[in-house]
Amino acid sequence: MPTETGFDSDIDQFDRRILDSLAEDGRMSITELARRVGLSNTPCQLRLKRLLAEGYIEGFKAVLSPAKMGLDHVAFAEVKLTNTHEDALRAFNEAVKKIPEVEECHMIAGRFDYLLKIRTSDIRRYRHVLGERISELPFVASTYTNVTMETVVDNWSARSRHT
Repeated sequence: MPTETGFDSDIDQFDRRILDSLAEDGRMSITELARRVGLSNTPCQLRLKRLLAEGYIEGFKAVLSPAKMGLDHVAFAEVKLTNTHEDALRAFNEAVKKIPEVEECHMIAGRFDYLLKIRTSDIRRYRHVLGERISELPFVASTYTNVTMETVVDNWSARSRHT
């Protein structure tokens, strides 16, 4: 069961240090990881395997530079549906997953139903995605766009550091 720190109670300080270290650099060797957290290799490796098996670590990936890839235009689209019955939500959820420009999709409790983070090369491409893909999703009644001028904080990988 999660505690005030956000971690399950069966995670100790060594586990938290492992998670913090890997959030900072997921490519480090087990030897370096063990050194950083203050364990020998075998106990560190066993803990890492357990954290993976229990789902605390969902995977390892490269963090790409959107600017270098020409994808530094970010917009947030608020989406209001015509219907919020389970079948409508399910249909929307499945369809939105098929749009590669949608980086994140969150169901919201508030004045709209979904918040989408959409990454494109520029405003023209965003306009196309919005008009041809987002607006055509099942049960979409309306959308409202907020365009990002600057990303000030983007530190999801550092989330375990709040303990």
